[in-house]
This record gives sequence, structure tokens and C-alpha cells, in this order.
Amino acid sequence: MKARWFGKKRLPHWDRNAPLPKVAARTIRWSEAQETVLTAYGAFSPRMATIAKGFFANNWIDAPVRPGKAPGAFAHPTVPSAHPYVLLNYQGKPRDVMTLAHELGHGVHQVLAAPNGALMAPTPLTLAETASVFGEMLTFKKLLTGTADKKQRKAMLAAKVEDMINTVVRQVAFYTFERKVHGERRSGELTAERLNAIWLEVQTESLGPAIDLRPGYETFWSYIPHFVHSPFYVYAYAFGDCLVNSLYAVYERAAEGFAERYLAMLAAGGTKHHASCSSPSASMPATLISGKAAWG
Repeated sequence: MKARWFGKKRLPHWDRNAPLPKVAARTIRWSEAQETVLTAYGAFSPRMATIAKGFFANNWIDAPVRPGKAPGAFAHPTVPSAHPYVLLNYQGKPRDVMTLAHELGHGVHQVLAAPNGALMAPTPLTLAETASVFGEMLTFKKLLTGTADKKQRKAMLAAKVEDMINTVVRQVAFYTFERKVHGERRSGELTAERLNAIWLEVQTESLGPAIDLRPGYETFWSYIPHFVHSPFYVYAYAFGDCLVNSLYAVYERAAEGFAERYLAMLAAGGTKHHASCSSPSASMPATLISGKAAWG
């Protein structure tokens, strides 16, 4: 569909996340991004917004793009006795606002879990991306509600679909790549050529026939730091996105008290095993449905 929007049969891999044509790009000022995220957070939970506001008020966010600055974005919890830091490269794009909401979700999670101490504050992978992706969803809904222009809404919805593809389909493909690489590594070292071949095999299956993987793409596995620094972490993104979609559906039809139970889940850090919070539906923690399960 996107290829057709661009007047092509297939998209080269570098156009996979390109903005839609013939849609005016709007630059969102930092102050507007801050207000958007905090308002979205506040509508869900005033406490969540208050914690997030502290990151702006206390200069815990490094946002400007500078020569030599690391790419990407992350939230670092340092140690529980100190505050977290957020790093991102803000350029005023709608996707940058989503990134800000994502990393602040991590930051809020880290602040809430810090009282558990250095050993139990870290979050298990099954919940590592829950707060961040939920923060994104709150902010996206806020932006979409405030946009009346049909072309802008189409562009926002298309970007959101792409983000979900990147968060679920792409991360599952990353995980598949890691599985194949580590599986073959049992029999001996892998050459760069073999790593490239595995990458192209997995990406071709994942992206499908509409994406044209041009020469040079075979080495793209080497720019993903998770493969080196956090092996097999990538599935947490896919799990988190699917969990958040379930949680958000519950939130939209839930009675009062959902936000409080959600924050209690985040505050539990690593003190609870996911099995102790399983629900009859087996799709989300029982505490978020009934409020009867104790998170401590």
C-alpha cells in the first residue's frame, strides 16, 4: 500500500519509514512536545505527569542534536538512590514526540520502582517496555484527537502502523536472527559473509516482497547494539507492544482505579514473578482487571 502511495511497485529499504508524500511536515517545538506529553500523561494519571514533569524541571533530559552525540534514545536508571537520565535527539518531528513519550515512560517506571532497591528495582523483560509503549499510546491518542486535517491524520496513522511494525514484526525478526546466529555458533565461528546471509534471509522473510533490499543492507545487523550489549532483549519490544494494546483496551472500558493499579504494577519493579499475577484470560495481569491481586 505504501509503495503505491509513492507511485512504485516496490520500496527500496531506505524508504520503508519515509514520511508520506504530499503531506506538509510540521515542526513541533520542544515546549509543545513537553506540554503534549505531560497533558497526555496527566489525563491518565496526575501522579504519572508529576513524575514526568520532574525530568523537565530538573534538566534530566539531554534532547538537542549535537556533533558526536550518540544516536537513538534511552532512559538510564543509574542507581535507585539517584534519579534517571533520558537521552534523545529531538528534531521536532511527530515521531520525536513519540520517542520523548516512550523514554519518559521508562523514566517514570524507574522512579516508581527505585524504592525496591538496587537488586529488585530492575524490571523483568516481560515488563521492560510496558511503561514506555503505554506512554507512547497515551501521547499518540492525544495528538490524533487534536488533529482535524485528514491528510495529517492519515500520515499519523500510517506512522503509528509503521511504529507497530517496527516494534513487533521487526523485533521478532531481530530475535529470529539472534536465534539463528547463536544456534550456528555452537558449531564454530561465523564469518561476516555468513552473518550477512542470515540477516538477509530473515529480513527478506520479515519485510516481504514489497521492500527491495538494496546492496549494502546486508551489513545492517552490525549497527544494532542490542545484539552485542543486550542479547535477546529485543523480544521485550514485541511483547511490550502486544501487552500495551491489551492493557489500553482494558483501560478504555475499565472502571475507576485502573491507573492506580497500573502504577502499582510499575512500582513493583522486579519483586513479583509474572506467574503470580496471571489472570483467567491469561492475557494481562489480574490486578489490572479486578484490582484484587496484590502487587506489594
